[in-house]
Amino acid sequence: MNLAKAAMSEAGTVFVVDDDPAVRDSMALLVRSIDLPVETYGSGSEFLDAYDDRMSGCLVLDVRMPGVSGIEVQERLAALGSTLPIVFITGHGDVSMAVRAVKAGAIDFIEKPFNDQELLDKIHEALALDRATRRQTDELHLIEARIASLTPREKQVMELVVEGVANKVIAHRLEISQRTVEIHRASVMRKMKVDSLAQLVRVVVAADGRPPLP
Repeated sequence: MNLAKAAMSEAGTVFVVDDDPAVRDSMALLVRSIDLPVETYGSGSEFLDAYDDRMSGCLVLDVRMPGVSGIEVQERLAALGSTLPIVFITGHGDVSMAVRAVKAGAIDFIEKPFNDQELLDKIHEALALDRATRRQTDELHLIEARIASLTPREKQVMELVVEGVANKVIAHRLEISQRTVEIHRASVMRKMKVDSLAQLVRVVVAADGRPPLP
């Protein structure tokens, strides 16, 4: 893969779903004009059939389409756990539907006929969000793998350390020596690749899905 293609791959793909061929072609041409990869689909069901959870980028989706509507596509993707950011394209009469879609998690909506730069700005915003989300997911998987590498006793010690329990108290609760607690604690820090208790707390909180500490 050459550098240009690698950069395009890293940026993600813009998936355009619209039942109007002229609109699809126009948006595809616009996206390619800024050197981004694009794929077009003529219906919601066509996109859902092609959907893969490894897709990265963003979805530019028409609200009102025959068969499976844009709102239904959004709902089905949410049910699949998709984090693919969505920018809706809507006609004037469908604004209330688009507002509902935004409340359900879409990035934004743009009314037809849309301004090219406005659409590109929203696409860039959506792509940036997707990259950030994928980075967070990758980091979470890394943390989970590190936690999985701990022994059962190390996990016990880590959980108590994160709760703020002192080594002496941990030793009493687990019926082991304080020196053994210190050894396990050092091993936890090494395996989790953290340098401080604050870092350890943050990564464990992230893995648990709890709100981050201030």
